[in-house]
Amino acid sequence: MEKKEYDYLLVGAGLFNAIFAYKAAIDGKKCLVVEKRSHIGGNVYTENIEGINVHKYGAHIFHTRNKDVWNFMQTLCQFNHFINSPLAKYKDKIYNLPFNMNTFCQLWNVKTPEEARIKIESQRLNIHNPKNAEEQALNLVGEDIYYKFIKGYTEKQWGAEATKLPAFIINRIPLRYTFNNNYFDDPYQGIPVGGYTPIIKKCFSHSEVLLNTNFIENRLLSKLAKDIIYTGTIDEYYDYRYGLLEYRSLNFEERLLKQDNFQGNAVINYTDKDVPYTRILEHKHFEFGEQTQTVISIEYPCQWIRGAEAYYPINTKRNNALYAKYKELSDRETNIYFAGRLGSYQYNDMDKTVDNALTLYKMLSW
Repeated sequence: MEKKEYDYLLVGAGLFNAIFAYKAAIDGKKCLVVEKRSHIGGNVYTENIEGINVHKYGAHIFHTRNKDVWNFMQTLCQFNHFINSPLAKYKDKIYNLPFNMNTFCQLWNVKTPEEARIKIESQRLNIHNPKNAEEQALNLVGEDIYYKFIKGYTEKQWGAEATKLPAFIINRIPLRYTFNNNYFDDPYQGIPVGGYTPIIKKCFSHSEVLLNTNFIENRLLSKLAKDIIYTGTIDEYYDYRYGLLEYRSLNFEERLLKQDNFQGNAVINYTDKDVPYTRILEHKHFEFGEQTQTVISIEYPCQWIRGAEAYYPINTKRNNALYAKYKELSDRETNIYFAGRLGSYQYNDMDKTVDNALTLYKMLSW
Protein backbone atom coordinates (compact mmCIF):
# COMPACT_ATOMS: atom_id res chain seq x y z
CA MET A 1 0.00 0.00 0.00
CA GLU A 2 1.29 3.46 -0.93
CA LYS A 3 2.50 5.40 2.09
CA LYS A 4 0.72 8.72 2.48
CA GLU A 5 2.51 11.96 3.32
CA TYR A 6 -0.09 12.89 5.95
CA ASP A 7 -2.29 10.93 8.30
CA TYR A 8 -5.17 13.39 7.98
CA LEU A 9 -6.28 16.02 5.50
CA LEU A 10 -8.44 18.50 7.39
CA VAL A 11 -10.69 20.55 5.13
CA GLY A 12 -11.53 23.75 7.01
CA ALA A 13 -9.57 25.44 9.79
CA GLY A 14 -12.46 25.95 12.21
CA LEU A 15 -13.00 24.71 15.74
CA PHE A 16 -13.80 21.09 14.88
CA ASN A 17 -10.63 20.47 12.89
CA ALA A 18 -8.54 22.49 15.33
CA ILE A 19 -9.50 20.17 18.19
CA PHE A 20 -8.97 17.14 15.96
CA ALA A 21 -5.51 18.38 14.90
CA TYR A 22 -4.53 19.06 18.51
CA LYS A 23 -5.32 15.49 19.56
CA ALA A 24 -3.63 14.08 16.45
CA ALA A 25 -0.44 16.04 17.15
CA ILE A 26 -0.25 14.65 20.67
CA ASP A 27 -0.16 11.16 19.11
CA GLY A 28 2.50 12.18 16.61
CA LYS A 29 0.12 12.21 13.64
CA LYS A 30 0.68 14.55 10.69
CA CYS A 31 -2.12 16.83 9.51
CA LEU A 32 -2.50 18.99 6.42
CA VAL A 33 -5.11 21.74 6.87
CA VAL A 34 -6.78 23.31 3.84
CA GLU A 35 -8.68 26.56 4.44
CA LYS A 36 -10.38 28.70 1.79
CA ARG A 37 -10.36 31.84 3.95
CA SER A 38 -7.29 33.95 4.61
CA HIS A 39 -7.16 33.01 8.30
CA ILE A 40 -7.61 30.06 10.62
CA GLY A 41 -10.39 29.82 13.18
CA GLY A 42 -13.50 29.58 11.06
CA ASN A 43 -16.39 31.46 12.63
CA VAL A 44 -14.76 31.61 16.07
CA TYR A 45 -11.94 33.75 14.65
CA THR A 46 -11.14 36.80 16.75
CA GLU A 47 -9.02 39.73 15.59
CA ASN A 48 -7.29 42.16 17.92
CA ILE A 49 -8.27 45.74 17.05
CA GLU A 50 -6.87 48.53 19.25
CA GLY A 51 -6.40 46.02 22.08
CA ILE A 52 -9.97 44.64 21.75
CA ASN A 53 -10.58 41.04 20.70
CA VAL A 54 -13.29 41.33 18.06
CA HIS A 55 -15.52 38.33 17.26
CA LYS A 56 -15.43 38.74 13.49
CA TYR A 57 -18.30 36.35 12.77
CA GLY A 58 -20.64 37.09 15.64
CA ALA A 59 -20.64 36.50 19.37
CA HIS A 60 -19.17 33.21 20.57
CA ILE A 61 -19.68 32.56 24.28
CA PHE A 62 -18.43 29.17 25.40
CA HIS A 63 -20.90 27.40 27.67
CA THR A 64 -21.46 23.78 28.58
CA ARG A 65 -22.78 21.34 31.15
CA ASN A 66 -20.29 18.71 29.94
CA LYS A 67 -17.58 18.69 32.59
CA ASP A 68 -15.22 16.59 30.46
CA VAL A 69 -15.40 19.12 27.62
CA TRP A 70 -14.91 22.01 30.07
CA ASN A 71 -11.88 20.33 31.63
CA PHE A 72 -10.43 19.68 28.19
CA MET A 73 -10.87 23.30 27.16
CA GLN A 74 -9.10 24.39 30.33
CA THR A 75 -5.97 22.70 28.97
CA LEU A 76 -6.09 24.99 25.94
CA CYS A 77 -6.86 28.34 27.52
CA GLN A 78 -7.91 30.28 30.58
CA PHE A 79 -11.55 31.42 30.67
CA ASN A 80 -12.75 34.66 32.20
CA HIS A 81 -15.95 34.94 34.24
CA PHE A 82 -18.15 36.48 31.55
CA ILE A 83 -21.86 35.72 31.96
CA ASN A 84 -24.04 36.25 28.91
CA SER A 85 -26.82 38.66 29.92
CA PRO A 86 -28.15 40.18 26.68
CA LEU A 87 -30.69 42.96 26.52
CA ALA A 88 -33.57 43.53 24.13
CA LYS A 89 -34.48 46.90 22.70
CA TYR A 90 -38.02 47.34 21.41
CA LYS A 91 -39.00 50.83 20.24
CA ASP A 92 -37.42 53.12 22.84
CA LYS A 93 -37.34 50.71 25.79
CA ILE A 94 -34.76 48.23 27.08
CA TYR A 95 -35.71 44.84 28.56
CA ASN A 96 -33.77 42.01 30.18
CA LEU A 97 -33.27 38.65 28.49
CA PRO A 98 -33.93 35.78 28.66
CA PHE A 99 -37.61 36.19 29.60
CA ASN A 100 -37.51 36.34 33.40
CA MET A 101 -39.01 38.23 36.31
CA ASN A 102 -37.02 41.34 35.39
CA THR A 103 -38.60 41.24 31.91
CA PHE A 104 -42.10 40.69 33.31
CA CYS A 105 -41.68 43.53 35.80
CA GLN A 106 -40.53 45.84 33.00
CA LEU A 107 -43.45 44.77 30.81
CA TRP A 108 -46.34 44.72 33.27
CA ASN A 109 -45.02 46.02 36.60
CA VAL A 110 -45.76 42.65 38.19
CA LYS A 111 -43.83 41.82 41.36
CA THR A 112 -44.30 38.09 41.93
CA PRO A 113 -44.03 34.90 39.86
CA GLU A 114 -47.73 34.22 40.42
CA GLU A 115 -48.70 37.60 38.99
CA ALA A 116 -46.48 36.95 35.96
CA ARG A 117 -47.98 33.49 35.37
CA ILE A 118 -51.50 34.85 35.53
CA LYS A 119 -50.62 37.63 33.05
CA ILE A 120 -49.03 35.21 30.57
CA GLU A 121 -51.85 32.70 30.89
CA SER A 122 -54.42 35.43 30.20
CA GLN A 123 -52.68 36.21 26.89
CA ARG A 124 -52.00 32.69 25.61
CA LEU A 125 -54.22 31.64 22.71
CA ASN A 126 -54.40 27.92 23.61
CA ILE A 127 -54.20 26.78 20.00
CA HIS A 128 -54.50 22.99 19.93
CA ASN A 129 -52.45 22.40 16.78
CA PRO A 130 -50.32 25.46 15.85
CA LYS A 131 -49.87 25.67 12.08
CA ASN A 132 -46.98 28.13 11.95
CA ALA A 133 -44.35 29.89 14.08
CA GLU A 134 -46.69 32.76 14.98
CA GLU A 135 -49.41 30.48 16.28
CA GLN A 136 -46.83 28.41 18.14
CA ALA A 137 -45.36 31.45 19.90
CA LEU A 138 -48.75 32.93 20.76
CA ASN A 139 -49.73 29.56 22.13
CA LEU A 140 -46.66 29.45 24.35
CA VAL A 141 -46.24 33.01 25.66
CA GLY A 142 -49.10 35.25 24.53
CA GLU A 143 -49.31 38.55 22.73
CA ASP A 144 -47.04 40.98 24.61
CA ILE A 145 -43.93 38.80 24.61
CA TYR A 146 -44.55 37.60 21.07
CA TYR A 147 -45.19 40.96 19.41
CA LYS A 148 -42.49 42.86 21.28
CA PHE A 149 -39.66 40.33 21.41
CA ILE A 150 -40.21 37.41 19.05
CA LYS A 151 -42.11 38.37 15.90
CA GLY A 152 -39.81 41.06 14.48
CA TYR A 153 -36.58 39.35 15.50
CA THR A 154 -37.66 35.99 14.10
CA GLU A 155 -38.84 37.46 10.80
CA LYS A 156 -35.56 39.31 10.35
CA GLN A 157 -33.54 36.24 11.30
CA TRP A 158 -35.28 33.93 8.84
CA GLY A 159 -36.28 36.41 6.14
CA ALA A 160 -39.95 35.43 6.14
CA GLU A 161 -43.22 36.30 7.85
CA ALA A 162 -43.77 34.29 11.01
CA THR A 163 -47.07 33.03 9.58
CA LYS A 164 -45.05 31.45 6.74
CA LEU A 165 -42.47 29.82 9.00
CA PRO A 166 -42.99 26.28 10.31
CA ALA A 167 -44.11 25.92 13.91
CA PHE A 168 -41.17 23.67 14.83
CA ILE A 169 -38.62 26.51 14.65
CA ILE A 170 -40.12 27.64 17.97
CA ASN A 171 -40.27 24.36 19.84
CA ARG A 172 -40.22 26.08 23.19
CA ILE A 173 -39.70 29.51 24.70
CA PRO A 174 -38.04 29.37 28.12
CA LEU A 175 -39.82 31.46 30.77
CA ARG A 176 -38.03 32.00 34.06
CA TYR A 177 -39.96 33.01 37.13
CA THR A 178 -36.80 34.20 38.90
CA PHE A 179 -34.79 37.42 38.65
CA ASN A 180 -32.00 35.73 36.71
CA ASN A 181 -30.48 37.38 33.63
CA ASN A 182 -27.97 34.61 32.86
CA TYR A 183 -28.93 33.59 29.33
CA PHE A 184 -27.52 30.07 29.64
CA ASP A 185 -28.37 27.59 32.34
CA ASP A 186 -25.11 25.66 31.84
CA PRO A 187 -22.83 25.54 34.91
CA TYR A 188 -19.65 26.34 32.93
CA GLN A 189 -19.40 29.56 30.94
CA GLY A 190 -16.88 32.16 29.85
CA ILE A 191 -14.77 33.75 27.13
CA PRO A 192 -11.16 32.65 26.50
CA VAL A 193 -8.80 35.28 27.84
CA GLY A 194 -7.21 36.80 24.74
CA GLY A 195 -9.93 35.57 22.40
CA TYR A 196 -10.34 32.36 20.40
CA THR A 197 -7.58 32.79 17.84
CA PRO A 198 -4.73 31.86 20.25
CA ILE A 199 -6.53 28.55 20.95
CA ILE A 200 -6.77 27.77 17.24
CA LYS A 201 -3.11 28.68 16.69
CA LYS A 202 -2.11 26.37 19.51
CA CYS A 203 -4.18 23.53 18.09
CA PHE A 204 -2.69 23.87 14.60
CA SER A 205 0.87 24.61 15.75
CA HIS A 206 2.11 21.18 14.60
CA SER A 207 0.05 21.04 11.41
CA GLU A 208 0.80 22.32 7.93
CA VAL A 209 -1.82 24.93 7.01
CA LEU A 210 -2.70 26.09 3.49
CA LEU A 211 -4.76 29.30 3.56
CA ASN A 212 -6.64 30.80 0.61
CA THR A 213 -7.00 27.28 -0.74
CA ASN A 214 -10.35 25.90 -1.85
CA PHE A 215 -10.35 22.13 -1.50
CA ILE A 216 -13.16 21.72 -4.03
CA GLU A 217 -10.86 23.27 -6.63
CA ASN A 218 -7.88 21.23 -5.41
CA ARG A 219 -9.29 17.76 -4.82
CA LEU A 220 -6.01 16.11 -5.74
CA LEU A 221 -4.79 17.12 -2.28
CA SER A 222 -6.85 14.21 -0.98
CA LYS A 223 -4.24 11.82 -2.40
CA LEU A 224 -1.75 13.09 0.18
CA ALA A 225 -3.54 11.76 3.26
CA LYS A 226 -4.90 8.48 4.55
CA ASP A 227 -8.14 10.01 5.89
CA ILE A 228 -10.05 13.25 5.22
CA ILE A 229 -12.08 15.25 7.72
CA TYR A 230 -14.34 17.49 5.67
CA THR A 231 -16.11 20.41 7.38
CA GLY A 232 -17.35 22.20 4.28
CA THR A 233 -20.88 22.01 2.91
CA ILE A 234 -21.73 18.42 2.14
CA ASP A 235 -23.81 19.25 -0.95
CA GLU A 236 -20.91 21.15 -2.51
CA TYR A 237 -18.62 18.17 -2.01
CA TYR A 238 -21.00 16.09 -4.09
CA ASP A 239 -21.33 18.83 -6.74
CA TYR A 240 -24.94 19.53 -5.69
CA ARG A 241 -26.02 16.19 -7.15
CA TYR A 242 -29.46 16.39 -5.53
CA GLY A 243 -29.72 20.18 -5.31
CA LEU A 244 -28.65 22.93 -2.91
CA LEU A 245 -29.22 22.81 0.83
CA GLU A 246 -30.47 26.12 2.23
CA TYR A 247 -28.89 28.38 4.85
CA ARG A 248 -29.27 31.83 6.32
CA SER A 249 -26.29 34.14 6.12
CA LEU A 250 -25.11 37.21 8.00
CA ASN A 251 -23.45 40.51 7.20
CA PHE A 252 -21.52 42.50 9.80
CA GLU A 253 -20.98 46.24 9.84
CA GLU A 254 -17.97 46.85 12.05
CA ARG A 255 -17.14 50.24 13.54
CA LEU A 256 -14.23 51.52 15.62
CA LEU A 257 -15.61 54.32 17.78
CA LYS A 258 -13.63 57.06 19.50
CA GLN A 259 -15.44 56.57 22.79
CA ASP A 260 -14.92 54.23 25.69
CA ASN A 261 -18.44 52.79 25.96
CA PHE A 262 -21.15 52.63 23.32
CA GLN A 263 -24.01 50.59 24.79
CA GLY A 264 -22.86 49.33 28.19
CA ASN A 265 -23.44 45.66 27.37
CA ALA A 266 -21.84 43.02 25.15
CA VAL A 267 -25.07 42.14 23.31
CA ILE A 268 -28.26 44.10 22.66
CA ASN A 269 -30.96 42.53 20.47
CA TYR A 270 -33.17 44.79 18.36
CA THR A 271 -36.54 43.10 18.20
CA ASP A 272 -38.51 45.70 16.24
CA LYS A 273 -38.85 44.64 12.60
CA ASP A 274 -38.49 48.26 11.47
CA VAL A 275 -34.85 48.12 12.60
CA PRO A 276 -33.02 46.22 9.84
CA TYR A 277 -30.42 44.54 12.06
CA THR A 278 -30.95 41.96 14.79
CA ARG A 279 -28.28 42.92 17.30
CA ILE A 280 -25.27 45.04 18.12
CA LEU A 281 -22.21 43.58 19.77
CA GLU A 282 -19.77 45.69 21.77
CA HIS A 283 -16.75 43.45 21.93
CA LYS A 284 -14.77 44.96 24.80
CA HIS A 285 -17.51 43.96 27.25
CA PHE A 286 -16.85 40.26 26.56
CA GLU A 287 -13.52 40.72 28.34
CA PHE A 288 -14.33 43.63 30.67
CA GLY A 289 -12.11 45.95 28.64
CA GLU A 290 -11.15 49.42 29.81
CA GLN A 291 -9.78 50.71 26.51
CA THR A 292 -10.39 54.35 25.58
CA GLN A 293 -11.99 53.24 22.28
CA THR A 294 -14.59 50.61 21.47
CA VAL A 295 -15.50 48.33 18.56
CA ILE A 296 -19.09 47.43 17.70
CA SER A 297 -20.51 45.01 15.15
CA ILE A 298 -24.00 45.49 13.73
CA GLU A 299 -25.45 42.15 12.64
CA TYR A 300 -27.70 41.91 9.60
CA PRO A 301 -29.29 38.56 8.67
CA CYS A 302 -29.50 38.07 4.93
CA GLN A 303 -30.43 35.59 2.25
CA TRP A 304 -27.81 32.98 1.54
CA ILE A 305 -26.66 32.56 -2.03
CA ARG A 306 -24.17 30.08 -3.37
CA GLY A 307 -20.66 31.24 -2.56
CA ALA A 308 -21.67 33.27 0.51
CA GLU A 309 -20.87 32.22 4.06
CA ALA A 310 -23.41 29.69 5.30
CA TYR A 311 -24.27 30.30 8.97
CA TYR A 312 -27.57 28.71 9.93
CA PRO A 313 -28.92 25.52 8.34
CA ILE A 314 -32.61 25.88 7.53
CA ASN A 315 -33.80 22.53 8.84
CA THR A 316 -37.15 22.34 7.07
CA LYS A 317 -38.57 18.96 6.10
CA ARG A 318 -37.45 19.55 2.52
CA ASN A 319 -33.87 20.37 3.52
CA ASN A 320 -33.61 17.56 6.05
CA ALA A 321 -34.81 15.08 3.43
CA LEU A 322 -32.25 16.46 0.98
CA TYR A 323 -29.48 16.21 3.56
CA ALA A 324 -30.48 12.60 4.25
CA LYS A 325 -29.75 11.78 0.61
CA TYR A 326 -26.30 13.35 0.85
CA LYS A 327 -25.73 11.57 4.16
CA GLU A 328 -26.51 8.29 2.46
CA LEU A 329 -23.78 9.03 -0.09
CA SER A 330 -21.30 9.94 2.63
CA ASP A 331 -22.01 6.74 4.55
CA ARG A 332 -20.65 4.77 1.60
CA GLU A 333 -17.28 6.52 1.78
CA THR A 334 -14.33 4.68 3.30
CA ASN A 335 -11.82 7.40 4.15
CA ILE A 336 -13.73 10.69 4.36
CA TYR A 337 -15.70 11.92 7.36
CA PHE A 338 -18.15 14.82 7.17
CA ALA A 339 -18.17 16.94 10.30
CA GLY A 340 -18.88 20.37 11.74
CA ARG A 341 -22.04 22.39 11.21
CA LEU A 342 -21.73 22.37 7.41
CA GLY A 343 -20.70 18.77 6.97
CA SER A 344 -23.47 17.53 9.29
CA TYR A 345 -26.03 20.22 8.37
CA GLN A 346 -26.81 21.13 11.96
CA TYR A 347 -26.01 24.15 14.06
CA ASN A 348 -24.13 22.88 17.11
CA ASP A 349 -22.93 24.96 20.03
CA MET A 350 -19.18 25.04 20.53
CA ASP A 351 -19.16 22.49 23.34
CA LYS A 352 -20.95 19.98 21.13
CA THR A 353 -18.47 20.70 18.34
CA VAL A 354 -15.55 20.03 20.68
CA ASP A 355 -17.16 16.85 21.98
CA ASN A 356 -17.85 15.61 18.44
CA ALA A 357 -14.25 16.28 17.39
CA LEU A 358 -12.87 14.41 20.40
CA THR A 359 -15.24 11.52 19.73
CA LEU A 360 -14.32 11.24 16.05
CA TYR A 361 -10.60 11.35 16.78
CA LYS A 362 -10.95 8.65 19.43
CA MET A 363 -12.87 6.47 16.97
CA LEU A 364 -10.32 6.88 14.16
CA SER A 365 -7.28 6.43 16.39
CA TRP A 366 -8.32 3.05 17.76
